[in-house]
Amino acid sequence: MSRGDLLAFDREHLWHPYSSMTAPTRVYPVRSAAGVRLRLDVDGEQREVIDAMSSWWCAIHGYAVPELDAAVTAQLGQMSHVMFGGLTHEPAVELGRRLVALAPEGLDKVFFADSGSVSVEVAMKMAWQAQYGSGRKRFFTIRGGYHGDTFSPMSVTDPDGGMHSLYAGIVPDHVFADRPPAIGEPLEDWKGATTRLFDEHAHEIAAVIIEPVLQGAGGMHVYHPDAVRHLADVARAHGALVIFDEIATGLWRTGTLWAGEQAGVVPDILCVGKALTGGYLTLAAVLTTGDVAAAVDASPAHAMMHGPTFMANPLACAVAAANLDLLATYDAGARVRRINEALTTGLSSARALAGVTDVRTVGAVGVIELDGPADVAALTSASLELGVWIRPFRNLVYTMPPYVCTDQDLAAITTAMVGAVEETGR
Repeated sequence: MSRGDLLAFDREHLWHPYSSMTAPTRVYPVRSAAGVRLRLDVDGEQREVIDAMSSWWCAIHGYAVPELDAAVTAQLGQMSHVMFGGLTHEPAVELGRRLVALAPEGLDKVFFADSGSVSVEVAMKMAWQAQYGSGRKRFFTIRGGYHGDTFSPMSVTDPDGGMHSLYAGIVPDHVFADRPPAIGEPLEDWKGATTRLFDEHAHEIAAVIIEPVLQGAGGMHVYHPDAVRHLADVARAHGALVIFDEIATGLWRTGTLWAGEQAGVVPDILCVGKALTGGYLTLAAVLTTGDVAAAVDASPAHAMMHGPTFMANPLACAVAAANLDLLATYDAGARVRRINEALTTGLSSARALAGVTDVRTVGAVGVIELDGPADVAALTSASLELGVWIRPFRNLVYTMPPYVCTDQDLAAITTAMVGAVEETGR
């Protein structure tokens, strides 16, 4: 298909995420990908650029990874899919073993889901079923969060400033505390207000659900682990469960295997996704304790009432296990610290630019915050001219680079981000 035909059909028929169908934004054809680079078609010219986004944070080892390609190929020789109802298979068992070994102690029951958003659906249903006898049907969370685009996750995503405020009145009404202060700001007033709010609603709260330490698509807000501990302590003092949405924060992205480790808290339910398969296939998992599983089974259904068609898809499980094996071949913590140092140093000059209100990093995440909405088209075009693919959102220009980036790659990423902001003025 010619470039013109491809773009014409795309513009007329294909709906891209968070975009208009009638007035679509510009898209760039990808011809291939290898390592940390995408081969794009930009105005008819083939251009190789660094993917600073890890394909929305999942391709932690980049593209065309030999170990992951081999895992998919080998599994195709056995079977690509089989239903998980009444059947099981080695890829699911092997992935389950790896997840239980990696998870915080006690989280040894594994429920596979199709995607991160679906894993949050499952976690919330799991908590609701576990609390069925108590009559608790609401959730407690913090403003500024994002948990996915399906209905239950939308209901615990920021109801006013979040991207799903349009759905107010349709999604269930849950309880939102203020967003915790940023690192370095005092926590005591926030703790007091949060405790009072929880006390007021404690009789109806089934669980607290948060993204520990880093709120992702809700604004890339970094907050103190002590706030995570406080939320967990308040929940448990009142018999509520604790759900950590580690879809974006887990598997070393924030500097530790699980972001919750930084708070010293083991949740009752843990969601993992995005980086789980290394960006090869969609898959997520929900891990929980034996006590929660028993409480779910004690509900009137006597079972967990969820069962995706592609649950525990063998291809996805096989490549996820290979991805976790690959992650274990190196010191991921040290690698993420190296990335953090490079991002911190490389983005620091952006503080002096007009229109920049903050520059922050945590783990393998770097953010330039602007004083108004980002000009996505202009920033994207400017960064492509500098050899880097970024995808700003709201008022944020950010990167979550693959863990396999070299120092030269990271320098190119930060140079492009700062340069794009400087060139466009936002």
